[in-house]
Amino acid sequence: MIVPETFFSTSEELRLFFLSCAAGAVFGIYYDFFRTLRLTIPHHSFFVFAEDIIFLATYGIFLSSFASAEARGELRGYYVIGGIIGFTLYFFTIGRFVMRFMGKILSISKGILNTLLKPIFKLWSKIVEITKNAVKSAKNSASPLQNNDEM
Repeated sequence: MIVPETFFSTSEELRLFFLSCAAGAVFGIYYDFFRTLRLTIPHHSFFVFAEDIIFLATYGIFLSSFASAEARGELRGYYVIGGIIGFTLYFFTIGRFVMRFMGKILSISKGILNTLLKPIFKLWSKIVEITKNAVKSAKNSASPLQNNDEM
């Protein structure tokens, strides 16, 4: 009778730990998506909270899938610790450079976009001003009907 192995060997545990560290770095990249979105579009704190909940839920789904696919369904604490270490290493090393780069790209693109859209905004404000003046002059020029009881 073949008894299934119930313990991981040290090399298997190291492999799973390093895989979880790599997954943490990938989740750092995923989190940069949310950070870039926050730079692009100003958020209310409720939406920041909702994005963080989405991020954590995604990580929870990944963690259970990881344990199921790679670790015979066994969830171990060092998967979480490895994920945190990988995320932290990415966040404070490469993540800083990525966010600086994204900030520069966004500021350049905002400058280009403002330069391109400035004439359109000026034209729009002129159209609104002309429309307001036309409505105002139409209201002023309309003479009220005279109330003549003899008619």
